[in-house]
Amino acid sequence: MFPKPKPLLVPNTYAYESEPMVKATGFREYDARWLFGKEINLMGIQALGMGLGALIAELGQKQEIVTGHDFRGYSASIKYALMTGLMASGCKVHDIGLAVTPMAYFAQFDLDVPCVAMVTASHNDNGWTGVKMGINRPMTFGPDEMKRLKEIVLNAEFNNKPGGSYQFHENYPARYIADLTNRPKLKRKLKVVVACGNGTAGAFAPQVMEAIGCEVIPLDVELDHTFPKYNPNPEDMEMLHAIRDAVLEHKADVGLGFDGDGDRCGVVDNTGEEIFADKVGVMLARDMSAVIKDATFVVDVKSTGLFVTDPVLQAQGARTTYWKTGHSYMKRRTNELKALAGFEKSGHFFFNPPVGRGYDDGLVSAIAICEMLDRAPDKTMADLKDALPKTWSSPTMSPHCADETKYGVVAQVVAHFETAQKNGEQVAGQAIRDLVTVNGVRVTCADGSWGLVRASSNKPELVVVVESPVSEARMHDMFEAMNVVLRTHPEVGAYNQTI
Repeated sequence: MFPKPKPLLVPNTYAYESEPMVKATGFREYDARWLFGKEINLMGIQALGMGLGALIAELGQKQEIVTGHDFRGYSASIKYALMTGLMASGCKVHDIGLAVTPMAYFAQFDLDVPCVAMVTASHNDNGWTGVKMGINRPMTFGPDEMKRLKEIVLNAEFNNKPGGSYQFHENYPARYIADLTNRPKLKRKLKVVVACGNGTAGAFAPQVMEAIGCEVIPLDVELDHTFPKYNPNPEDMEMLHAIRDAVLEHKADVGLGFDGDGDRCGVVDNTGEEIFADKVGVMLARDMSAVIKDATFVVDVKSTGLFVTDPVLQAQGARTTYWKTGHSYMKRRTNELKALAGFEKSGHFFFNPPVGRGYDDGLVSAIAICEMLDRAPDKTMADLKDALPKTWSSPTMSPHCADETKYGVVAQVVAHFETAQKNGEQVAGQAIRDLVTVNGVRVTCADGSWGLVRASSNKPELVVVVESPVSEARMHDMFEAMNVVLRTHPEVGAYNQTI
């Protein structure tokens, strides 16, 4: 028997070292995230491994799984605790060692293993840990699997049995890098800033970009799990500004920034201006749909309206569907629709064949961006960006809101705007043209300006994004309109960044 996990234990006590602790809110919509030591302990991680192994068997999948860990001071110990639980449940564990998340996804295909459990807190600050899981490549867990996993773990419904085993795959990154770089070299000599924020991607990204023919300017590629400069998150302006400075200093063609676990890529153009990932997606969609006619794309609700209104995409017969934000939702929808690619504003891009295997990989995205430039030898990154219809877009802005209350707040915000639309009320001085409520609420006004409020799927935050095709002032109007509604809820705290 293994003890039923407790929701809270005090560190530096007998109980903390003798019982599992697992806070229920760590089971999120499509992966798991906890503050290590405060919300989960090593025995709790072990319980998670036993629960995951039990769920794999319950769902009728072969109990064989790939696991790896990102570069944080505690990630290796968490992975070993997770593996003991997985092996206790009867799983054969394939350990690929220190890895970026897409390397673990690649290993599912390369090693012909159905399941994955990658120990990573992604772009979350130090102190956080988590696991990205899947049992049906290239998909990762959605709400149904996470809900059942939560039930199994918190109720200690384990089904441990003998037969578990362990295999370490030595020097596995070489196989991943070989797969990425087994392609014709770029014809165009590109000077590329490769920025990793001292996160895991620093061990792999520079050599991949060099191998495809880039001249690499490395920026914070030395591994350092204290993250001395900034958190490796290419959505944060601090990282983007550091890339900008390096691009201008070295007169680079493009700057590419990778998040902590390497499944996202941020872009700065040759003039030092950051291009938010949804606009990069439009540029890639233009490039791809010029070659592949009648292409279908999936984009998340945080993304620019240009995917529908861009005249080039319309002329090339491209079709776009908006869907729920979140790597698991987007991955699944892109797979279901057999779309050419899926693009998420956070920088998760999902390329189906012939470009990728359906999962999100920041390095595959970086290669696609370089190949787009290679196909436009007389154009700079700024030229390609400036060819898009002008819109004014905010970064992703996240006011604090506790995990226990954020979904209730968002439900009230959705109801507020549904009532406003029903009653013919105006938002930011204009009539509501459209409401999308597939994931929070996206309010579009008559002039095409829009604002989004949704709950973050992996942190105690809300997510706010606004855009206007009219003017910067209208973008600010939309932000004020969304923020005024949020400020009626005292549970909503300060923003991490605003326009």
